[in-house]
Amino acid sequence: MSTDPDSNASHVPGRDPDEFIAYWSEAGGSEQANAQSFVSHLCHLLNVEPPRPAQEDNRRNDYVFERGVYFKHPDGTRTPGRIDCYKRDCFILEAKQSAKRKRAARTDGDAGLFPPEEPAVKTGHAKRGTRTWDTVMRQARQQAADYARALPVEHGYPPFLLVVDIAHVIEVFADFSGQGKNYAHFPDKQSFRVHLEDLRDPRVRARLAAIWTDPQSLDPTRRAAEVTREIADRLANIAKRLEHDYDPRQVATFLMRCLFTMFAEDVGLLPKDCFAELLKQQKETPATFPRALEQFWGIMDKGGYALHLNATIKRFNGTLFKDTTALPLEAEGIHELYVAATRDWSDVEPSIFGTLLEHALDARERSQLGAHYTPRAYVE
Repeated sequence: MSTDPDSNASHVPGRDPDEFIAYWSEAGGSEQANAQSFVSHLCHLLNVEPPRPAQEDNRRNDYVFERGVYFKHPDGTRTPGRIDCYKRDCFILEAKQSAKRKRAARTDGDAGLFPPEEPAVKTGHAKRGTRTWDTVMRQARQQAADYARALPVEHGYPPFLLVVDIAHVIEVFADFSGQGKNYAHFPDKQSFRVHLEDLRDPRVRARLAAIWTDPQSLDPTRRAAEVTREIADRLANIAKRLEHDYDPRQVATFLMRCLFTMFAEDVGLLPKDCFAELLKQQKETPATFPRALEQFWGIMDKGGYALHLNATIKRFNGTLFKDTTALPLEAEGIHELYVAATRDWSDVEPSIFGTLLEHALDARERSQLGAHYTPRAYVE
């Protein structure tokens, strides 16, 4: 008998998200009946290795269903437990199955459809969208955290907890500290729940696949550090193009406006990709670059309608955009700004903007601005 998930497309979903969603959208019953099939099919959809067969030696069960653990009690006793799905250094997965709707009352006319000797199908833990469902999911999260504490010491705490309501939603929690004390919504409270329909989004599938294959790559502090290093290098290249012709304070203030605009764009204070698209256009017409930026920053300072964006821009109060002066750059310098703008700034703390400028400006310019140029008022 073939075990290839593609060998019988009419019974097992392949890597097409629509097929996976259609297959699982009608699922019901209990998690015991569906959990392992759902996880295996999800692995196939994500193009990651499915769990392996369990070994008699539990020390070898690093990626399996029903991984055994022991809960230790203060009196020295132990009680056994089993993790629904476990992958060492990656995640603990706790599965539940909710009920989509209440079952209709059975009537005498149903006797032929439900023979007395046929066992009843077990329904889910709670009806979706109810307070009971919320309670069940919170309890499942706590159960997953308890399993993390029950793992052997040498395993450490996995960075992710996955709470799965089979065929409905995957709740994702993360703690990259290795302490297991603060599993928080990941990537945030707005998008930590991955509904079945969300699996159509390739970015969501890539994020889930990384939990299986390279969970540490999702650590926001690591991403922020990588972005910071790259951006510092690009700002330094831009500063070198300007340092011989302009006062270092002018250069620093110009770069600070660019930094804040990139950040504002990625945290949703500006229309998505508006600044990056403006820079992309200006690479072709560098002569109009200063005027284009000055007009854009002027709208940010006062707030109002931006014709070229067909959008209303928020007013950015304070003093950063009172002076809209933009320094001229050649196409290569504009390209450096454009590439920096396309990076994800949402994980970069504004408090490090001053440090970025320090790295961008050479020692002579830093000495003219003071040992540490940190425009605190701008950051605040």
